[in-house]
Amino acid sequence: MQIILLEKVGKLGDLGDVVNVKQGYARNFLIPSKLARRATESAIKEFEGRRAELEKAAQTKLDAAKALGEQMAGKTVRVAQKAGVDGRLFGSVTNHDIALALTKMGLAVQKSQVRMPNGPLKTVGEHAVSVSPHTDVVVDVTVQVVAQAD
Repeated sequence: MQIILLEKVGKLGDLGDVVNVKQGYARNFLIPSKLARRATESAIKEFEGRRAELEKAAQTKLDAAKALGEQMAGKTVRVAQKAGVDGRLFGSVTNHDIALALTKMGLAVQKSQVRMPNGPLKTVGEHAVSVSPHTDVVVDVTVQVVAQAD
């Protein structure tokens, strides 16, 4: 299915690109999320008319994400979990837990923006985690997992 992108989508394309994607991806994710539209002739003409407006909105989002990234750079997030004597956690620390801790610190982060390449954290200690508030902005944050005091 041919679609026109209304925002930058990671690993797919930039604003205004006409790309081919599978029908399910377009119908179930891109179009309902307002990231894309079907690439019909009328939609392309309408997009060209609104291009400046969409580029300005995209630049505003990017600037807000850069400001958030500067605030997060070098931060250490402390997360308490129940742990055994050997330092292994009963359960794990997930991207949801990290996003919640960052939000409590006053940084508006969603769990989908927290990147954990090695999966959930299962041991006590300090771990490096990436946070991506925008596809062009990636910030490293240190997560300090501590044993919860009962």
